[in-house]
Amino acid sequence: MLEDLKKNSLFNFEEALLKEIEETGSLKKYKGGDKLIEIGDYVTAMPLLLNGAVKILREDKDGDELLLYFLESGDTCAMTLSCCLGQTRSEIRAVVERDATVIMIPIAKMEEWTSKFKSWRNFVFESYHNRLSEMLDTIDTIAFLNMDQRLMKYLRDKAMINKNDLLQVTHQEIAYDLHTSRVVISRLLKKLEIEGKITLQRNSIKVVDL
Repeated sequence: MLEDLKKNSLFNFEEALLKEIEETGSLKKYKGGDKLIEIGDYVTAMPLLLNGAVKILREDKDGDELLLYFLESGDTCAMTLSCCLGQTRSEIRAVVERDATVIMIPIAKMEEWTSKFKSWRNFVFESYHNRLSEMLDTIDTIAFLNMDQRLMKYLRDKAMINKNDLLQVTHQEIAYDLHTSRVVISRLLKKLEIEGKITLQRNSIKVVDL
């Protein structure tokens, strides 16, 4: 675990903190589609993402999902941090987008490390800032972009996160993430294909206009 942390330059932690993470953290591997966190669960540990990608979703009272943002290598989730510190139930769902390796940090260490290690304190504050910026970007996207623009942004972001312009995703999965209907997504995907921005293939979408 210590070597994995040292290899990841995004975790710029002191040597003493790295050793404490190795002693108290739990290394876990997840496959695409696995759930890291479920809505309503008490969060007992905070995830540090070593590699892979995770998408963070909200759910309305009807069970419809909305994609808030993606987490990549070097990230953690600000909402998880809030739940850990406040010992409240999770209001988000975290689903693995691309096979991921994660270090789970016990909540008991959160406040201790914040006062003990400057690098950890900076990491937490920066994580809050980054996730807030991403949520504001999501709000702007919903408020100011047409659905076809939202869809194209979603496809570009997903291609970037997966490091692959060929996306293995169904129309229904996109509809869930964007909180709309499959019929609307299918129609808009066909429109984007006519415009030359994507190519529709069997059970996949190739993003041409990156």
